[in-house]
Amino acid sequence: MSNLVRNHHAKGRAGRSNLCLGFLASTLSAAVARNGFYIASAWILVERGYGTAGVATFLAIVSVVEFIASPLAGAAADRFDRRCLNVAADLSRFLVMLATACALLYMDVFLIICLSAALFSFCDRVALTSSQSMIPVIADGRDLVATNSAVFFVMQFGNLGAALLAGPLLHERSPVLPFTVLAAFFLFSAGCLTMMRLEPVSRDVRIAKIPAAQIDPSLRRLNVVYTLLYTSAVLVSVMGSSFVFQEQKGTAVDFGYLEAAWSAGSLIGAVSLFRIERAMSSNARHLMLLGLTALVLMALTSLRTPWTAILFAALGFLYNLGRVSVEVTLQSRVSVYLLGRAKGIMHSVAVALGLIVFGVAAAVGDRAFPSTIFFGFGVVLLISVSCLSVGVIQTQEKGES
Repeated sequence: MSNLVRNHHAKGRAGRSNLCLGFLASTLSAAVARNGFYIASAWILVERGYGTAGVATFLAIVSVVEFIASPLAGAAADRFDRRCLNVAADLSRFLVMLATACALLYMDVFLIICLSAALFSFCDRVALTSSQSMIPVIADGRDLVATNSAVFFVMQFGNLGAALLAGPLLHERSPVLPFTVLAAFFLFSAGCLTMMRLEPVSRDVRIAKIPAAQIDPSLRRLNVVYTLLYTSAVLVSVMGSSFVFQEQKGTAVDFGYLEAAWSAGSLIGAVSLFRIERAMSSNARHLMLLGLTALVLMALTSLRTPWTAILFAALGFLYNLGRVSVEVTLQSRVSVYLLGRAKGIMHSVAVALGLIVFGVAAAVGDRAFPSTIFFGFGVVLLISVSCLSVGVIQTQEKGES
């Protein structure tokens, strides 16, 4: 009997290990394709003369679609099989990228990229929401910090791969090539997910509503932190290509190096939560990360290559450390059956602020240096940190009284 029990537990551990490996392989492949799509699109728009305004318009379209799709994706992730949703989204992104590659041969670049962005971002939001909602199930009672760190580490490793691929693929070649090559990674991701066997969420729990008690002040603060972190990353995405092209006088390869520096910093950030998780509370950790992000953004106005690569690496480190921390905090406070909708609501709020940033970038266009806009947002972050600090202190005083 003891041998049977040991064999059963060994098979269970092997099954969980295979499940985790399949999920990580899918995450890695999808991250390469996803980040590659945005890098290639941004650089092609800048290279064809559309500048910061063109990139801002492109990403504004992405944000509008994400704003609409996030609550829908969250509701779908809680109601339907999350693995099947992720597979469908991967296959849809694969088809969108292939169609984009073909259409670029015959139609206007700006129009095609904007249309593909709208379709791609909808499928992308469904994929990300369903994928991230599976993490507590993949963890299966194990440490959420370890599982989230592994997932985000692999995700950023995929982003690094995309950054390293983007330069050679884009340098003096047809824009059709990068979209075709990157599309194949989504097909591989869908294959990995198809081979996984994941227990579906029970229907009666899936359709439950989020209780009002779960929307407490701490979750609202977490929402603000996520929104500010997300917006800082979006700002770098909007201004990064123009920062290299206008201020640094660089090439596509130089742009790829900065993206690679961001991803390299993100890799370290993904596994750094282990070291500081017990050293400070989540509130103090989030305020520290936002404050440091502000200082790094402001430093971009005065430093030049190779220091800019170091600053981009620092931004990637702070952003991904913050993302992992926010995800772990959210997953520990919200039921797994409601996680999709909670994540959808949080992302919608973040995208709303991102849209304001896009509007400012599109209105300013090339009349202001990207580093100036980085500095301005850094000031906004410092003001936000001060306001959040006051809120945390007031909440602690109420708790003590």
